[in-house]
Amino acid sequence: MDEAIVEAVRGIAGVGSLPAPARLEAVTEAEELIGFPLPPLLRRLYLEVANGGFGPAEGILGVREGAPQGDWNDLAEIYQDGPDPSGQIPAGLVPVYDWGCTIWSLVDFRDPPGRCGARMRASTGLRASTWQSG
Repeated sequence: MDEAIVEAVRGIAGVGSLPAPARLEAVTEAEELIGFPLPPLLRRLYLEVANGGFGPAEGILGVREGAPQGDWNDLAEIYQDGPDPSGQIPAGLVPVYDWGCTIWSLVDFRDPPGRCGARMRASTGLRASTWQSG
């Protein structure tokens, strides 16, 4: 399954203008700053295909020197400085994509398959809903 996903993203990268693959040092640095290893599929995509920029709209964040998104330059920066100043997002859940209106897709770095979820800040306070793949 992972191979099919890597090839599909590689095919999209071949027709678009995605960043070059990440350097191993940038991936390792992100893992050290976040405190968890990247899920294997995400790590492969960064190292073999593109340093972010793939996925919906302008694509997900990369690691250092990769695709930025909005005000954020990379995964480690957003993980450390967060979209969640309340601290209610548990350690190891890393924001990778901003859908707008403070709705984020997160990847669970604590879980090797890297399950995904979304978090929303509503006017009444912080609410969470999760969707899991796999």
